[in-house]
Amino acid sequence: MSKALSTQAGVAAVEFAIVCSVFFTALLGVVEFGRLLWTWNAATEATRLGARLAVVCDMNDADIEAQMIERLPALTAGNITIAYLDPPNAENTCTVATCKAVRVSLTGYEHEMIIPFLPLTLTLPPFTTTLRREHMQSASNPVCS
Repeated sequence: MSKALSTQAGVAAVEFAIVCSVFFTALLGVVEFGRLLWTWNAATEATRLGARLAVVCDMNDADIEAQMIERLPALTAGNITIAYLDPPNAENTCTVATCKAVRVSLTGYEHEMIIPFLPLTLTLPPFTTTLRREHMQSASNPVCS
């Protein structure tokens, strides 16, 4: 009887190690997918916020990019493009009086995974929001400060 027990003594530990490795891999995958969805949503919301601020604040106000970066801290100014539109004229050729819309784009944002032993970076697709012009003046607008 003791000989049979001694040959089976490590089987439970091996089975536990296999089951745990599968479980923790699945758990890390679920957590990482949740982080990716949160980042995707934050990028969308940062783009919407930037477009909203661009139509109510002064043209090229530095606070627009700052508030977008506050929404998604890993953003850089290089990821953000703000275009003031006056169709059919070229982009960024309008003035406060002639602009008809603002387009804010977020491109080239890279999401870094936190999975151990697997350094993986995903580049999110571009996000764009276009809104019609409003008053474009920060003077009496507390949102712009």
